[in-house]
Amino acid sequence: MSRSLLAVALGAVAYADAFYLPGVAPHEYANHEPVEIKVNKLSSTKTQLPYDYYSLPFCKPAEVVNAVENLGEVLHGSVIQNSPYQIAMGNTSFKVLCEQELTPAASKLLTQRIREDYRVHLIMDNLPAATKMIRELPDGKTITMYDRGYPLGFIGSADRAGSQVGVPYIYNHLRFVIKFHREDSFTGSRIVGFEVEPLSVKHKYQGKFTTNMQNLKLLTVPVGPDLPPQSKIVYTYDVKWESSDTKWASRWDLYLYMGDDQIHWFSIINSLAIVLLLTGIVAMIMMRTLRRDFNRYNEQDKEDLQEESGWKLVHADVFRPPAFSVLLCCSLGTGMQLLGMSFISILCAMLGFLSPANRGGLLTATLLLFVLMGVPAGYFSSNTYKSLKGTEWKKMTVLTATLYPGIISFTFFVLNFFVWSQGSSSAIPFGTMVALLLMWFCISVPLVFLGAFFGFKAKLKDPPTRTNEIPRQVPEQAWYMGGVFNVLMGGILPFGAIFIELFFIMTSVWLQRFYYVFGFLMLVLLILLLTCAEISIVLCYFQLCNEDYNWWWRSFLTAGSSGLYLFAYSIMYFFTQLDIIGFVPQLIYFAYMLVFAMLFFLVTGTIGFFSCYWFVWTIYGAIKVD
Repeated sequence: MSRSLLAVALGAVAYADAFYLPGVAPHEYANHEPVEIKVNKLSSTKTQLPYDYYSLPFCKPAEVVNAVENLGEVLHGSVIQNSPYQIAMGNTSFKVLCEQELTPAASKLLTQRIREDYRVHLIMDNLPAATKMIRELPDGKTITMYDRGYPLGFIGSADRAGSQVGVPYIYNHLRFVIKFHREDSFTGSRIVGFEVEPLSVKHKYQGKFTTNMQNLKLLTVPVGPDLPPQSKIVYTYDVKWESSDTKWASRWDLYLYMGDDQIHWFSIINSLAIVLLLTGIVAMIMMRTLRRDFNRYNEQDKEDLQEESGWKLVHADVFRPPAFSVLLCCSLGTGMQLLGMSFISILCAMLGFLSPANRGGLLTATLLLFVLMGVPAGYFSSNTYKSLKGTEWKKMTVLTATLYPGIISFTFFVLNFFVWSQGSSSAIPFGTMVALLLMWFCISVPLVFLGAFFGFKAKLKDPPTRTNEIPRQVPEQAWYMGGVFNVLMGGILPFGAIFIELFFIMTSVWLQRFYYVFGFLMLVLLILLLTCAEISIVLCYFQLCNEDYNWWWRSFLTAGSSGLYLFAYSIMYFFTQLDIIGFVPQLIYFAYMLVFAMLFFLVTGTIGFFSCYWFVWTIYGAIKVD
């Protein structure tokens, strides 16, 4: 399973202006104090398969030490290790790391990784290495942006002096541009920027090779323009220090910049305006129509002569339990579990608790929240099942705790075999699998049973109307009131509400960019809640007016059908925005997007169901029936 993508399957992300909470403290470096550089991983947007840094013929330190990783980092595929780079604060120097003679197998692997557009990720003072890009805004201004990591190499072209067209070249010289900030309020220097300028250099030297610059007669210092390297690669680096006015608390701003915020605001305001306008129109129509219905149904004139019609006519069947009520209730429970997890995760991230400086924090928090949300999952599923007069409560509770988590776990387990066959570092280790299973069966499942216990014990109000023993025959419906047409039409509005923000989310996931706009994402979530509830209630009302009382599953599927549109959009996004190559990467993409669509289906369907549940109880409780 691709760990970096599992993060998005279970959680979401958003933006704040470099807001740090206690737990991430700055470090002041004294002059000539060592500054450690750690290696992270190799990643590519074409394969979506990260690899260990030392899987390629790079220079290694005397002893490779793995850093302690949290659960989120493990699932992200991050393998953080020490490096042979030796840097001290303020010291500018040119150093030679080592010389690597490529074997045919190593040369072939290196060529393959360069053609697959892999990037190298390093870490210094908890800042990721990045390459600088200058982009021009529509108003003519330019802004500096960072692209995560640096490219492993490049393919020769006519535009690249000294290179042969179509031949891969590796970047074997790195120029570290380290930006530091100083103030009178603290001693030493704080690192606020870590840029990498990679170069491909054919180093030449006389005599025997050594890493001691005093004894090595290197003929290519200072480093000139890009030149093709040879079969024996000499890895070198130099350091450049730049003073910066950027404060330590704002050093992530360039990493998190996602383009003009006006695009986000325009999309949010546009969606919000449409939704509010539609809500006002629908509310006015519903209030006027329902008031007329209430006045007509509650008339105290001769009741024996009063003729029932419309939605009142099905009052004796509207609370009749639906078919497959166990599946419906366990779907609702999982939907509430996902909704609670998403809302709390986004809220915590919006408040700054899940800073990107805390690697793996978002995914770890999301996993823990999903486990803890087992209580509301069990409560809502069992309470709804009790209102349906269900008797198989044990079966329903077990399915709530295992059905959808089991489907997702099985999917990821199968994908993990494909990823493992590729030798990727994102394949989940056996120990991590055991830990996840223990979290599921030892924490989540018991919490679902605990929530189910309280759900069954909770008292329920009696339904506002009695249910006849013999079900009423549903009259033939017009084609536009049919179940399939209504369900498909109902998912358009919720999907349209999140369509633009979904593009940014998918871009950050599949093109491996930072996405930290938590405030916008919270607004999108609230708009989604409103639109799902609104469209479900309106279509449910029309359905009841046409004397079709089978609203239970229809209300769930109406809003939930937006998951179909999400998956359809992911197919279009694949062919228009991505350049994923290979069977396994494409399998990973479509499997993940299918899982995402299913999760989105459960969340939106749950919102639609409980909105209609409240609506039906409210309107039938406001009329007088025999």
